[in-house]
Amino acid sequence: MGSTDLSGRVVLRRSIKGQRRDVVVGSLLGAGHQAGEALVPVLIGLVIDHGVADGDGAGLLLGLGALAVVYIGLSFSFRFGARAGERAAETAAHRLRTELIGRLLAPEGGADSGRLPGELTNIATQDAKRVGAVNMAVIVGIAALTGLLVSAVVLLRISPALGLVVLLGTPLLLWLGHLLSKPLERRSEAEQDRAAHASGIASDLVAGLRVLKGVGAESAAVARYRGTSRDSLSATLRAARAQAWQNGIVLTLTGAFIALVALVGGRLATQGDISLGQLISAVGLALFLLGPLSEFSWVNAELAQGRASAGRIAEVLAADRAVLPGTGTPRRPVEGGVRLRQVSYGTLRDIDLDIAPGDIVGVVTTDPADATALLRCLGRHEDPGSGTVELDGVALATLDPADIRAEILVAEHDADLFEGTLAANVSAAAPGADIGPALAASGADDVARTLPRGRDTELTERGRSLSGGQRQRVALARALAADTPVLVVHDPATAVDAVTEARIATGIRDIRRGRTTIMVTTSPALLAVADRVVLIEDGRVTGTAAHAELVRDRLSYRTAVLS
Repeated sequence: MGSTDLSGRVVLRRSIKGQRRDVVVGSLLGAGHQAGEALVPVLIGLVIDHGVADGDGAGLLLGLGALAVVYIGLSFSFRFGARAGERAAETAAHRLRTELIGRLLAPEGGADSGRLPGELTNIATQDAKRVGAVNMAVIVGIAALTGLLVSAVVLLRISPALGLVVLLGTPLLLWLGHLLSKPLERRSEAEQDRAAHASGIASDLVAGLRVLKGVGAESAAVARYRGTSRDSLSATLRAARAQAWQNGIVLTLTGAFIALVALVGGRLATQGDISLGQLISAVGLALFLLGPLSEFSWVNAELAQGRASAGRIAEVLAADRAVLPGTGTPRRPVEGGVRLRQVSYGTLRDIDLDIAPGDIVGVVTTDPADATALLRCLGRHEDPGSGTVELDGVALATLDPADIRAEILVAEHDADLFEGTLAANVSAAAPGADIGPALAASGADDVARTLPRGRDTELTERGRSLSGGQRQRVALARALAADTPVLVVHDPATAVDAVTEARIATGIRDIRRGRTTIMVTTSPALLAVADRVVLIEDGRVTGTAAHAELVRDRLSYRTAVLS
């Protein structure tokens, strides 16, 4: 839906434009540094011609003083130029990471479609870093070009032949370097793709390690990762070979070019067309040119990798949004009435459902795909193909997803916890609120009592330091603490014992009294406290009644709930 007109080139331009001040400062200081470097052999040549050959002591001291001043300037310009360049690169990478995270967390969604979490992490770290490094490459490139131009001007003054060799040879070398960077750009993009995929597979394996061990699938998982890792290694080696070939060929061409400059200068000196000091200056400048020309080789490689990474970042930033932002606003105050009219989405077919404000309604689906589709429609993660979902009579499709999230909380069955304290996890959606009632209602207060520091105990990433049932209760407590007008929970008690399940059912009923609650579950304990239960079979509503009535009258319901 309405992807942004964004390309890798646009990402690169924005990265540089956003750091314009540091790039300009770094470029000026870098240009000054390279100009000073180029002047060093010139000053040495003048000292030899006037201070040594002519025996001019005052001229010798003056030349040495000038050299000292130049070296002080070189130290200053390098220090502050490098600082500006690093600041530009790191700040640009940080801003890209922030923009990527913002896009991934945007209520409209869509950016993570078809990508593994590890792949997105790789894009937000390695690719962002490579694009940020382009700022340093621009600064280095401008500085190197300045050094080449100063050298060419000096060599033209020494001898037009030497100057022409540099002026004509340098563009040719740059053009050849650009051509040689093309294979590296292609292989660098492939390398990053395979590395990101391998990272994604690794993240999935780590996240599901307990499950894999439980079903005895470790060998299959290891084989899968080994194949993916081998593909990533092959892509990395191909990119490394391309870079090695590029660097080797460019270095050979650069060496041949400098040898040509030295040869022409030596010939002119033997013919008496230039002095000894000028010959030393020419040879010194030829050696100096190694630096700028090598830097151009590095710049080409950085630009090639930066372009490849910028393309991958652009794909995420420009990804189609799952839903479009609406222009309407919810009715205030939000009462919590939810209505589905002829909704068809995924496996759902012509769903009609009317939930009054404050009702606690259970939903049982015989097909898990129906539950997933219903949750996505209620949270407006996607809009239905036909029909409407309404909140207090206002169609969700007309509302901004961010406004919907503030009023309708869909607590997924597999919701993750975050690294931090148990209390911080529960209060994430309601900072400063009293989380005691939510902990008690979800049974998470028992979890807190078993931890060394209670609520203030630090949890590891995704709450892996807790058991499955403990994580589930803390996640439910977080959803209850948010206290939204409408709460949708999906199987919130599948990993707890029967006693805890019954306590959770009572807790949800009590804490959500007067607030609309939809429980998509097959838990008899939870369904028993619902005002009514809706049965969905084959994507359609086939029954609505109290839990006890459905158990008595509907075989399909008994099979789904009691088996």
